[in-house]
Amino acid sequence: MAEEAYEAVELARKTGKIVKGCNEVTKALERGTVKAVFIAKDVQPPEITMHIPLLCKEKGAKCVEVESKEQLGASAGLPVGTAAIGITEEGESKETLKRL
Repeated sequence: MAEEAYEAVELARKTGKIVKGCNEVTKALERGTVKAVFIAKDVQPPEITMHIPLLCKEKGAKCVEVESKEQLGASAGLPVGTAAIGITEEGESKETLKRL
């Protein structure tokens, strides 16, 4: 499942739109523009991302936890790790998101 999550982020980056980082994901969730959110489990301190699953539930967005912030950042095209990624336009990742 983790590989599919990274694949979904990569496809959305190439063919759709994503938001990167905890603050941007939170803002997009509050606006109601996010379809799916990916959160890294290895974020320290964990309080940084604790509010995101609750916001996802409230706004009806899919929330997926992944193991590594480094891999999450790499699949989003970033040279560094990231705590969270949000998909605002699925592009070709639509089918992959359905499987998650």
